[in-house]
Amino acid sequence: MSAPVLEVQGLQTHFFTHGGVVKAVDGVDLRVEAGQILGLVGESGSGKSITGFSVIGLIDAPGRVVGGSIRYLGEELVGAGEQRLRQLRGKEIAMVFQDPMMTLNPVLRVDTQMVEAIHAHEKVSAAAARARARDALAMVGIPSPEERLLAYPHQLSGGMRQRVAIAIALLNKPKLIIADEPTTALDVTIQAQILYEVQKLCRETGTAMVWITHDLAVVSGLADRIAVMYAGRIVESGAAADVVHRPSHPYTQGLINSIPTRSTHGSLLRQIPGMTPSLLQLPQGCAFRPRCGYATPTCLTVPQAVEMPPQKSVRCWHALA
Repeated sequence: MSAPVLEVQGLQTHFFTHGGVVKAVDGVDLRVEAGQILGLVGESGSGKSITGFSVIGLIDAPGRVVGGSIRYLGEELVGAGEQRLRQLRGKEIAMVFQDPMMTLNPVLRVDTQMVEAIHAHEKVSAAAARARARDALAMVGIPSPEERLLAYPHQLSGGMRQRVAIAIALLNKPKLIIADEPTTALDVTIQAQILYEVQKLCRETGTAMVWITHDLAVVSGLADRIAVMYAGRIVESGAAADVVHRPSHPYTQGLINSIPTRSTHGSLLRQIPGMTPSLLQLPQGCAFRPRCGYATPTCLTVPQAVEMPPQKSVRCWHALA
């Protein structure tokens, strides 16, 4: 069998601060095959974005990857040199950030930035590069793409800038895309269009994608598999339909219960009590224990991930049937 596009095993990314060691990512396992979309879901501060940054080698001091393995098509990226990572970024592995201004240069026109993104990895004519840039803008639903190429980022709305950032990620047809909540700033119609284009891209080109989000409702219709993250660890992973319709971890169940539906119209939603714990002061044992209605003294011991049918992994002493 060929190697998966991305395989993460036991990833640990810690931040060494004056207040102590922040274990932002603490033993994460992920696997994404060609053409597959993995939804990485969790509350703010759960470590989702840091996991994505770790894969692409964008962790700055005082943080660093202290353990585990990140393999891209079988190639180990932990410990890889900056030159090799720069060869991969944008060409083989692309990232879409939540804030488009992390991608866009405010003093350069859109066409300049898009053409440079192509020329950084390929020798093509300026006309061909410009045509590809125009087509990429049209793909993500930008009207009058020829005119938008001549604009500066500040002349575009926030949603338009985000679509440009997504288009830049698609330019070089990467084998892996890491998307960090890329549609948060977009209205629902444009969001639906981009989700459709993303699914189509992955199906037709074999591109693998990690879609990082806090929105289970969006990812349930987009992803093939879902991994639920809490306090730096994956607490449940499996096929999207299985995780959404038959959650096994109490935290996953809590997330799903907090989504408004037709049946809950007019009634109070069942929210998860308490707050996400500080990664500097995690509770003893299971990190979700203080907020969990199923907690027992057994939960004072850290649970290990257990395989459950069908092809689901759950980290809980009291996994729901």
